[in-house]
Amino acid sequence: MAFKQDDIELYVEKAVSLFKEGYSCSQSVAGAYAEHYNADKETILKVAASFGAGIGRMRETCGAACGMFILAGLECGSTDPKDTAGKGANYKVVQDLAAEFKRENGSLICAELLGLRPMGGSAADEMKGESELQMRSATPEARTAEYYKKRPCVKMVETAARIFGRYLADKSNGTVAL
Repeated sequence: MAFKQDDIELYVEKAVSLFKEGYSCSQSVAGAYAEHYNADKETILKVAASFGAGIGRMRETCGAACGMFILAGLECGSTDPKDTAGKGANYKVVQDLAAEFKRENGSLICAELLGLRPMGGSAADEMKGESELQMRSATPEARTAEYYKKRPCVKMVETAARIFGRYLADKSNGTVAL
């Protein structure tokens, strides 16, 4: 299916809207593009559910970025276990998407993006604002006005949805550059 530059902002708006409805960052990015793949939205939301808040709220790889990677699998994932070229091609797309996300945001790590540990820091580095126990809690935070003020997650969802849209538009034009 051809994807035009004009389509990008529609998908970005869908992703942001899904996040503001209460879906996780990963679900919002992947769910926004479900119809592009003629995929069942409920199935996509279930597939993406575990990747929110830095994968299961562990604050590791940003869930919005994980949503892009799920979409990369839908776009060019290999289903033949012997297709090493196909696997490699998919890995290259994921690596390019990840590099662009990191270039635009400074990190792929949820805790760093949230300012809970220094950019480039390790999990052992001192946390800011949340204890290790709070950070690793499985309980999601309530989506309040205060939540949206202190979290850059809407921006991450928007960025990931836009990066993936640019990838699709470039692919449709025959120029795959992010």
